Amino acid sequence: MNRKNKRIQYQQGYYKTHPCGDSFTCKVCGRPVSAVGAGSSHRNHCPNCLASLHLDIEPGDREAGCGGIMDAIGVWVRQKGEWAIIHRCRRCGALSSNRVAADDNPMKMMSIAMRPLTNPPFPLERIEEMTALMGGAGEIPR
Repeated sequence: MNRKNKRIQYQQGYYKTHPCGDSFTCKVCGRPVSAVGAGSSHRNHCPNCLASLHLDIEPGDREAGCGGIMDAIGVWVRQKGEWAIIHRCRRCGALSSNRVAADDNPMKMMSIAMRPLTNPPFPLERIEEMTALMGGAGEIPR
């Protein structure tokens, strides 16, 4: 790559309008990651462990000075039914949302989605009692 092309690549906003086919090695699980199979021209997280790096303030701008590891802490569903991963930076605590890629690990996504249901903020043994307090019958039909 000559000097002129390299300078153009690092101009502000370049990654917003140009595909990024760069490969990288995941900083968490160590697996090689390529843009092939992502279903998008931008790959910003590992398809195996769903971890990312804190590189952007706005998607594609590469202006975050942090560079910390971003862990997948949740998932949510966008208006049209598309899933997105919520990442939190280990270093600065920033939150971001990234589209799910076509080759992301479905079991990892489901385990993240199920985490609140498997670890509720109250003891499961008290569900009947709490339902009764809310005005319901509080009984589970047997």
